[in-house]
Formats: sequence, structure tokens, C-alpha cells
Amino acid sequence: MSTKILIVRSSSLGDLIFMLPAISDIAKHVPDAQIDWVVEDVFKEIPSWHPAVNKVIPIAHRKWRKAWWSKEARQARREFKQDISQTQYDVVLDMQALMKSVWVVRQTKGKRHGLDWKSAREPLASLFYDVKHKVEFWQPAVTRQRLLASLAFHYTYEGAPDFGLQQFTEGVEIQPYAVIMPSASRDDKLWPEADWHAVFDRLTAEGLRLKLLAGNEREAERARALIANYPNAEVLPRMSLTEVAKVLAPAKIMVGLDSGLTHLSAALGRPTIGIYSASTPVRTPLVGAGFTASLGDRGVPPSRDIVLNKLEQALSA
Repeated sequence: MSTKILIVRSSSLGDLIFMLPAISDIAKHVPDAQIDWVVEDVFKEIPSWHPAVNKVIPIAHRKWRKAWWSKEARQARREFKQDISQTQYDVVLDMQALMKSVWVVRQTKGKRHGLDWKSAREPLASLFYDVKHKVEFWQPAVTRQRLLASLAFHYTYEGAPDFGLQQFTEGVEIQPYAVIMPSASRDDKLWPEADWHAVFDRLTAEGLRLKLLAGNEREAERARALIANYPNAEVLPRMSLTEVAKVLAPAKIMVGLDSGLTHLSAALGRPTIGIYSASTPVRTPLVGAGFTASLGDRGVPPSRDIVLNKLEQALSA
């Protein structure tokens, strides 16, 4: 008999990447585990990458909340509840601890695990769990998720995190290009153009092509302006997350703002430099098997010299 497990963690991109080592740990320590995962439909590719995930259950909470009481949203929620309540789970593990994830948990059948009052981002969520676990909030996200899973399934995890992304990395030959993520949805995350140009100059001197990522047309316009004088550079078109992973996996190096795609690069084991200015790397540092540098902090972006110094280390690594 398998142990049926439902993981509830619907977003965001970076947080879902942080989840993957916990899934590897569960698969290792609960050998009969059958793991299903509830995730926002826009991110449903991510759980499907992990070989231990049995079923991906998409949810459209982001879409529903725009018109929560509309006929379409109410019908979609009914269908979601009907689908998820058909399975009797041994463990339902809420790894998000938000009221929106609690809404999902309440539709399920099974023993409900989650964070306790002092550990949850939204403490009220803890009131809806059958079993509550204490996980210190100050720890890096990957560590928190691995620890929560270990408490729920009574094992002690060890070793470096395994993101389960071998389908992208096994047998892949490294190519002479760098991936750059210079854009963000918020202006306080941006880094000065002159500093980016210094990074581009060093990468160009290394003989690397530059492939820039952008999340929307506004970001693409900014990226195109950044590389106007760099014939070795291009802004890549919008791609699926799987297509982006296939671009990142063979890259010589990645330099990006604090974003989910930068964390994906690190998870793929590529040398990755992250530039933080609106968030702190204490909670969400880059984690991966390759060289990583999480530079800057909330309100204190890293200097050009610091980034260039780490760039030299990454290139030599």
C-alpha cells in the first residue's frame, strides 16, 4: 500500500523551486510515497519536473480572486473541490501556511499538517491543521521546507539539497553563453544600467554570447535598450518555464536580479550571481550545486565592484 501525500504549495515561482528538495527528501525517506501537488496553473510545469511527483493538481486562485463571486469562478471552485475531495490522503501537508492555502486544505480528506502559530506567515492558518509543526522563521526557505517535511514524516534529512532536475542537466554540454535577467516588475529591484554594462563587457571579453530574459514586453524593451551596443546579445522571446530551464541548464553562467528564474538557474547547478536590492538573501539565498553568490540586501544593492569580483570567481569556478 502506498502512502498518499498531498502537498499544498501553489506559488510563487521562486518558492516552488525552494520546495523541490523537500520532495526529494520525502521520496527518499518515505519509499512508498505517492505525492500529489496543488499548484497555480501558471506554474504547473514545475512540480511535473520532479520524478517523484505523481499528480499535479492545478488551481487558478490568482484568476478567481479577480472575480471571486462570478459564475465562472464559483463553478471552477466547485469542480476543484469535487476533484480534490475524491482521494483519501494519509497526509495533507500545507507548506505555504496562508489563508488561501488553508482554503485548499479544508477541501481535502486526510490528516492535515502545517506550521504552528509562531511559524506560519499568516498565524491564523495554523488553526486549521490537525498537526502543527514549529519551524524557525529566520531560516533560509529551502531549509524551512526540508525541515517541515521531515517533521511531518518523522525523519532527519541530511546532505545537500537535491532539486530533482536531472532531466535538464544529465548529459548536457555547457555552451559559450551567459543568461542575464536584468528586469523586474518593481523598479526598486532594478540595478543601474552602467553597472550592467560593466558586467556585459566582462562577459563579452570572456567570449560569451549574452541571452537576456524578460517577463513581459515592458521588460523586453528595457532589456533591448541595455544591449543596444552589444552585437553578441539578444533578448529571448517569451517561453514556457520548461523552455527557460532548457536555456539555463547549458549556460556558462547566469547573472540576474532576485527572481524565480535566477533561483532556477542555481537549482540547475549553474554558476549564478543574484543581485538583491528589494529583498534580503538571508531568507531566500541562491542555493545549488554550482557556484552561487547572493549579493546586496533590502535597500542596499551591491556595488559594481562586488558583482564583478564574484563574477571573476564564478567564471574561474
